[in-house]
Amino acid sequence: MPDAPDRLPRFAAGLAFLLASGLAVALPQHAPVPGGVAVLRLESASAPAPGVHFAGRPQPVVRTGDAWFALIGIPLDAESGKHEAMVTQAGVARPMSFAIRPKHYPAQRLRIPDRRMVEPPPELAARIAAEQQRLQALKTHFSPAPAPDADFILPADGRLSGRFGLRRILNGQPRAPHAGLDVAVARGTPVRAAAPGTVLAVEDFYFAGKTVVVDHGQGLLTLYAHLAHADVVAGQTLRRGEALGASGASGRATGPHRHWGVLLGGTSVDPELFLFDGR
Repeated sequence: MPDAPDRLPRFAAGLAFLLASGLAVALPQHAPVPGGVAVLRLESASAPAPGVHFAGRPQPVVRTGDAWFALIGIPLDAESGKHEAMVTQAGVARPMSFAIRPKHYPAQRLRIPDRRMVEPPPELAARIAAEQQRLQALKTHFSPAPAPDADFILPADGRLSGRFGLRRILNGQPRAPHAGLDVAVARGTPVRAAAPGTVLAVEDFYFAGKTVVVDHGQGLLTLYAHLAHADVVAGQTLRRGEALGASGASGRATGPHRHWGVLLGGTSVDPELFLFDGR
């Protein structure tokens, strides 16, 4: 069973909703592990918003209650131990230390009937390389928008069939860890936006299939893959719960499902850390 995430005291736990300027603001769960999120308290909210970088990439900063908090996305390959984020306030940068704890993710063995999805033929190498570059550019997108809304809902209701971080073994061959959360749903089930945002891209990738990426601001993105079809266009504004497409099995998939990824500060993190009240 995956390790249970740590939780900050109530003022900073993902399940707690605090008032800031008269508005309820949610924080993700504090889980300083590979593939997790470090929620770090920064300056008093009476000071201007600081800037925060980790591993050379900007991270979201949100105001909650009487303080600013940084939301640090921790890569799955991060080593345990002491790490530093750089906090810039009034033009002065200072390091802020935090510890990353180890976490074990179990393995998942899957059989993919189409061998071309496990061992693509050489003629597809250029396409796959170009798509990987495109995905990387999307993942590291950062828009200096207002504080993102981190109160997420599941994009579709169903059985969780693939948890984040699973060490994937496809047709007996090790592959990259699972970078999202899978929900088993019937083909054609509406897929909805996890939170308010703007459609950053609508793509059709070899491995991920028909994919929609939504920008929630300040480097917080959600990704919806293996869709049967997308019903949105780039630049479109979405409300929380608004349909953006339908579930399918496009790309490399063992059957119809909804693959949902969350990207924070340029890295994939566990989507379940952003779900509150069992949603």
